[in-house]
Amino acid sequence: MLAAIDNLRQIRARCHDGEPLDPSLSHWLAERLDLFLAHECNLIDDAMGLRQSRGGVPWWLVEAMYQRDSALRDLADTVAQDCSLSTKAREVRRLTLRYSASAWRHDREREQMPAHYQDTEREHVWRAFKSGAPMPLGERQLRNILG
Repeated sequence: MLAAIDNLRQIRARCHDGEPLDPSLSHWLAERLDLFLAHECNLIDDAMGLRQSRGGVPWWLVEAMYQRDSALRDLADTVAQDCSLSTKAREVRRLTLRYSASAWRHDREREQMPAHYQDTEREHVWRAFKSGAPMPLGERQLRNILG
């Protein structure tokens, strides 16, 4: 699913900039549109390979969770690199709860990260919250993400 999203983003960027598509992207898009236009798939999401399994997570949330989890792993590596998994999860939870209760209410409307967060633990926390995936998380879920 993430590969399909990446293909669509590349196609969008090239079309937006007026650039020709790579042959592999053109072929992929043509195949996907053929599925939809031939009524082999009723929904464009299905044709594009973005279908979620029954009761599953929508593609846009999968992408957001991937980004969030990456930011949380980077945060854990920054603040608790040589600690146990439980200690990492506890520290990440503490930092994200603090951010949630203080700065996030101001930062949520920003398109760009505040410059003074760059190269600090706040950069990773901001990225996790800005991903659009649910935040903050409990220690058990953090252990699964960081493990």
